[in-house]
Amino acid sequence: MKPIEDHPERYTLVNELHARPAPKVTAPGVAVFLAIKPARDASRRDRGADRKHLLSLLDRHGAGHPSPGATHHSAELGRHHLKWESHTEFVTYTTFEQGVAERSFDPSAFDVFPEAWLKDAPGTRLTSILFQIEVMSDDPAEMNEKLLDWFVPESLAASYVLDETAIIASDFRIDRAGHIRMAVFVKPGTGGRRVGRILQRLCEIETYKTISMLGLLRARDLSPQMSALDDELSRITHAMMEPDSRSEETLDALLHISSELENMMVVNSFRFGATGAYEALVHQRIEVLCETRFSGRQTLSEFMRRRYDPAMRTVKSAEERLRKMAERAMRAGQLLGTRVDVERSAQNQKLLESMDRRADLQLRLQNTVEGLSVVAISYYAVNLASYVAMPIMEPFGISRGVAMAILAPLVVLGVWGMVRRIRRHFD
Repeated sequence: MKPIEDHPERYTLVNELHARPAPKVTAPGVAVFLAIKPARDASRRDRGADRKHLLSLLDRHGAGHPSPGATHHSAELGRHHLKWESHTEFVTYTTFEQGVAERSFDPSAFDVFPEAWLKDAPGTRLTSILFQIEVMSDDPAEMNEKLLDWFVPESLAASYVLDETAIIASDFRIDRAGHIRMAVFVKPGTGGRRVGRILQRLCEIETYKTISMLGLLRARDLSPQMSALDDELSRITHAMMEPDSRSEETLDALLHISSELENMMVVNSFRFGATGAYEALVHQRIEVLCETRFSGRQTLSEFMRRRYDPAMRTVKSAEERLRKMAERAMRAGQLLGTRVDVERSAQNQKLLESMDRRADLQLRLQNTVEGLSVVAISYYAVNLASYVAMPIMEPFGISRGVAMAILAPLVVLGVWGMVRRIRRHFD
């Protein structure tokens, strides 16, 4: 029996669910994270350049290459374990190293990425993170002391996660070396995969948070332009109420504003849509950590509600404002179209009235011409008839004047009847 044929993409679809497995990390240790994104058109970037950049790093350490078209890869770079991932707008590099350096958050840990290699990156640094991974102490005061030494207390967010198997902490500030600092304290006996998932979630939270903030910058850049267009649209809408306004000029101005708004929506639709998607991912990644409070500190979710959510609401407000302005311009166009239709109807009514007056004048002129025609024809007909009738009437003593007086009414009636008959025939 011939086996059933598989869908051409069956294995691709299944493997996608396992495309980015969490690394296995044991405490104590150090992790370094780097996200690279082109400054413009990141979603349409040359992914071949990303692969070339990765291969140059792997070749420095004689590590194996990923398969063509791969979106993730793991390799050993000396004492470091590397994990590389390609996303829609950026690529990420994460390295893990066993053991803790003498100096907490030592910037030299970032030396795993050579300076010359960083200069050749096909993009700019979106974010970078230094992780300090330590074993959880039985004394919370000891860990609190470290957190106050490592982070800015006013911005510090710390919480238990995953049934209190770990403590995560960060102030989400950039240190002097240019990196975000994150600390992870792990309860003894916690599996390496679980620790790896915690680090993966923290990397995703920081990356998605940072890239979604690009929407805020875009909203701020658009705000002055939208305000100017909003004022112009209000002026045009008010001018439409004026009886002496010209529809042609109003239409030209309205078309200009509508085209500007439409272009702004097209140019910014991807960024606003991506911002909403990344925001949802940030909150989803925080939710799966199952936070509980640690030593009265604010949690990551509380930090995001206070610092991050207002920025996202600004982006949504700008997107909604742009959409409503486009709708206003559309409604103004419809009102202007209605006004033009009314003006055309009035013009058509005046034209019809003028045509009626002209038709009435033509009818009167026609009747006048008909009367004059009867008179003229009758005049010549009476003269002709008199020439015919005089030889007959002279023997009876009837003069020419009397004969013409007798013939005139008869001829006039005959001509009038003939003219009416001809007109009825053509009508």
